[in-house]
Amino acid sequence: MTDRWRVFANLATLANAVLGVGAVLYILGGNKLWAMLLIASAIGFDGLDGMMARRSTAPRTSFGRVADSVADATTFGVAPAFLIAVHTSNVGTWQPWATYAVVLAGAYLAAAVARLVYFTARAYQRSDFLGVPTPQSALAVIVAILFHDTPAFQSVQPIGLLVGTAALAVLMVVPIPYPKIRRGAPLRLPMAVTAVAAAVALTVLQFRPATGTPLYTLALIASYVLLVGVAVYYVIGPFTVRREAPAH
Repeated sequence: MTDRWRVFANLATLANAVLGVGAVLYILGGNKLWAMLLIASAIGFDGLDGMMARRSTAPRTSFGRVADSVADATTFGVAPAFLIAVHTSNVGTWQPWATYAVVLAGAYLAAAVARLVYFTARAYQRSDFLGVPTPQSALAVIVAILFHDTPAFQSVQPIGLLVGTAALAVLMVVPIPYPKIRRGAPLRLPMAVTAVAAAVALTVLQFRPATGTPLYTLALIASYVLLVGVAVYYVIGPFTVRREAPAH
């Protein structure tokens, strides 16, 4: 009989991929807010996928691992790259930076695919991640878009977004350990708060509240909480990883 947890895990992986494709379509259609909401929602399915897979009693195969990486590459690699490269609003501001945006989006995608290939082939058995995992990188891109592109809480700043993209691409492939957020992990509560903040900010923004309204203020506060949560993972995360004792 098929292990139901493995089936649920595969369905969560499929949902992750479908949301990623939907995010790309929304970006091409000029609605980055919906795209970012879909990407953030997919992070939840990615976590659910892992949780279900760990409950499964069926023998582990490479299929689930490869399928998960393909879904992650779509949702947390391709979709964020499109967020960076495609600009259907503020076109005049972005026009001088269009080529740089495409090049750096390509670099971001290449780094995401490289770390996923490495994870699938060798690093999946580690108790931590080497380099920032792609879901956290995608969340960082969302933060950068919120503050510097759409809805541009601070201002539309192409150079700031592009420099940040370059930094995110590098951090995905450098061998710095980052924690997996599982039960008992020191950052589990802060990351749960971050997830709630992302859901609140991106849901409220779908209504496109006018500047200064209560809904706009709520979205802004939630976005700052999201920003702090992402920064905590990037800066504090490596210090929470337990160092494995060297073999004798």
